[in-house]
Amino acid sequence: MSVYDAIVIGSGPGGYVAAIRLAQLGKKTALIEKYSALGGTCLNVGCIPSKALLDSSEHFHQAKHQFIAHGIEMKELKFDFKKMVQRKADVVSQTVDGIRFLMKKNKITVYHGHGSFKDNKNIIITKVDGTTELISGEKIIIATGSKPSSLKGVTVDKKRIITSTEALKSEEVPQHLLIVGGGAIGLELGSVYARLGAKVSVIEYAEGIIPSMDRSLGKELQKILQKQGFDFYLNHGVTSVTSKNNQVTLKATSNKDSKEIELSGDYCLVSTGRSPYTANLGLENIGITLDERGRIPVNEYLETNTPGIYAIGDVVKGAMLAHKAEEEGVFVAEKIAGQKPHINYLLIPGVVYTWPEVASVGYTEEDLKSKLVKYKSGSFPFKASGRARASMDLDGFIKVLSDSDTDEILGVHMIGPRAADLIAEAVVAMEFKASAEDIARISHAHPTYSESFKEACLAATDNRALHV
Repeated sequence: MSVYDAIVIGSGPGGYVAAIRLAQLGKKTALIEKYSALGGTCLNVGCIPSKALLDSSEHFHQAKHQFIAHGIEMKELKFDFKKMVQRKADVVSQTVDGIRFLMKKNKITVYHGHGSFKDNKNIIITKVDGTTELISGEKIIIATGSKPSSLKGVTVDKKRIITSTEALKSEEVPQHLLIVGGGAIGLELGSVYARLGAKVSVIEYAEGIIPSMDRSLGKELQKILQKQGFDFYLNHGVTSVTSKNNQVTLKATSNKDSKEIELSGDYCLVSTGRSPYTANLGLENIGITLDERGRIPVNEYLETNTPGIYAIGDVVKGAMLAHKAEEEGVFVAEKIAGQKPHINYLLIPGVVYTWPEVASVGYTEEDLKSKLVKYKSGSFPFKASGRARASMDLDGFIKVLSDSDTDEILGVHMIGPRAADLIAEAVVAMEFKASAEDIARISHAHPTYSESFKEACLAATDNRALHV
């Protein structure tokens, strides 16, 4: 039986990053992955393939709607969806190959099969052919990720009533795509198909889309997506989704007046969130009981109630984000090695990769109001940015929230071009407790999108924005 300093179960962003950091710290490490490809949901059927399709569809959308304004004429413009899907597959393959290379580079032993606990030191690996292998580890990290959540009363058949996994593998563009859930996953995949000509209808239980973010972002994104052809049915609860003869019928009831609506389409994407994946891990053999949401309880060091067993990523509380899982993977690896790492969960940014992109970090206005925190708010619209004018990206804004007394930045919320990248400056500023004036006094290159962050900070600092 092979014995390791540490074993990681699951090779998604949290798992493989934890394995790499453990190896860097001199630990003999094993990584167990249920499927043949490394990388988990994110690399195979999540973050990476969705961004590949988003980029391809955005190029087509720009060619169709914006190139003429740039003096570029396109005749008989068309897209090859099969080629788009193939490019997506190539991007995934290259990325997965990169992870495989990193495992070899760091001398991490990779096992393919389903890992489960025999006890708190030994893991049984059940392979595809049914054979088993037993390995032992001094420390074990559970990083098995999550799976799409189901909705009460809705049966996903993976043909017409689908999850994000099937939506990313579709061989055709829907004529009318119904989307249950107005969060990041549904809106991103809806954007892909709307750009390629599909009618898209979003049914959301909450009063606004992307409800976990600052409310102003959801309102702005809804306006923009409506201009792109989206229909929204907010504050509606889905009661049933049925499929017959390649058609899907959805029924939903208004939360306000109980009136029922009925929508028909050729596909229905159920994107109501994700659930921790902990099936058949043998947790009962090591005394771990899941919480009410199916998550693994951990302490501040991400250690379970069983000493030496840790859990990270989507199987523990907190946002289900790849980069959050990566931070936790590094955190646990360094903790195992005797270091003193830290994670500030408030400063884990959230991003929606529509176009324009949406990004947020820190407290929302709703958070600050509920906490009775006195704050200042400053905003700057991208339509006032010279760089955004040049690229025809005029929708959106950046909003900065700062403490009324100290001017410390408490939250940054943006919707606009390259917001996914721009948010990093806000994270750095907040990590070092910068004030809005600190950012306002830093030189930002001109013309750039990042100037808009500076202007929003100026606006938060006694309404001193220069270009509005």
